[in-house]
Amino acid sequence: MVTLIDRTASNAPASKPKPRHPEKAHRADSDVLKKPSWIRVRAPVSKGFHETNDIVRENKLVTVCEEAGCPNIGECWDKKHATFMIMGEVCTRACAFCNVATGVPTALDSDEPRRIANAVEQMGLKHVVITSVDRDDLDDGGAQHFVEVIDAIRDTSPGTTVEILTPDFLRKNGAIEQVARAKPDVFNHNLETVPSNYLTVRPGARYFHSIRLLQLVKEVDPTLFTKSGIMVGLGEERNEVLQVMDDLRAAGVDFLTIGQYLQPTRKHHPVKKFVTPEEFKAYETIAYAKGFLMVSSSPLTRSSHHAGDDFAKLRDARMKTQGF
Repeated sequence: MVTLIDRTASNAPASKPKPRHPEKAHRADSDVLKKPSWIRVRAPVSKGFHETNDIVRENKLVTVCEEAGCPNIGECWDKKHATFMIMGEVCTRACAFCNVATGVPTALDSDEPRRIANAVEQMGLKHVVITSVDRDDLDDGGAQHFVEVIDAIRDTSPGTTVEILTPDFLRKNGAIEQVARAKPDVFNHNLETVPSNYLTVRPGARYFHSIRLLQLVKEVDPTLFTKSGIMVGLGEERNEVLQVMDDLRAAGVDFLTIGQYLQPTRKHHPVKKFVTPEEFKAYETIAYAKGFLMVSSSPLTRSSHHAGDDFAKLRDARMKTQGF
C-alpha cells in the first residue's frame, strides 16, 4: 500500500508533545489541497529503517527527518542515512512552514558532539548532514557548537565528509566566519522562499541577510561548497523563483535545491499550489543555465535527500569546470 508519511500514523516514530508558538498554534485552519500522486511515498517499515531508528534512540539524538516530518524518511533511514539536528528540539523562531516546536530551548548539551560522532561511526556514514534549530538565545547562535560537532566527527570518522545546514545567525557577529573556518565540506543555508513571502512564511529572518551569509562563507574560504534551497507552492511567482536563482549565483552559491512545500498541519501556511514534475524540470534546466554546479529540483527534493551522492556529483562538476 502506498501512503503519505504522516507523523500521526501508527508506524511513524513516536514523539512527545512539544510546545508550540502562539503565532503558529493559533493560526486559522485552512483548506488543504489534495496531494497529487507524484508526491506519495511508501511508509517506513523496512529493517534498515528500524536499525537507523535504534541507533538514533541509543545515542539520544534528534533528527530533522522526524522533527520536520520529512516525506523521504523511509527511503533515507532504510539506507542508514539520517540528518542530525543539534542544540535541542525547540526552536526560538516561529516560521509558518515548519513543524519543529517553538519555545524556550534547554541549555546546550556538551556531550552531544560525542554522541553525534558515535552515531556517524556506528552507521558507517561516508557523508553526514548536520542541521540545527535557531538558537537566538545564545550569544553566538550556536556557532561554537557546530564547530565542536564538526571536529568530533572528523576525530572519529576522518573519511566522512560533513555537510552543515545552518540557521542564519542573525545579529550574531562573527558566528558565520567561525563556522566557515571549521571547513565543513558543504555549507548550506536555505532561503526557504522568495522575498515577498518572508513576512508571512519566515517572519524572523531577513532575505538579504541570508544572501549575505552565503556570500560571506565564500569570502572566508572560496574553496568551500555553498548550497541553498527553496520550497515552491507557497504562492510565489515563477519570475520570483528565477530572481532568487540570480541572487544566489551573485553570491557564488554552487548548489541549488528546489522542492515542493508540504503543509505539516492545518495550523501552518497552506499549500497554494502543487508544482508539477514538468515545472520542476524546467526550473532545473534554467538553474543549470544560470551557472549552478549542481541542481536538485523535484517534488520530493529536500536539502539532505541524496546528499552524499549529490556531493560526489558536486565535486566532479567543479573539477570539470574549474579544475580543483
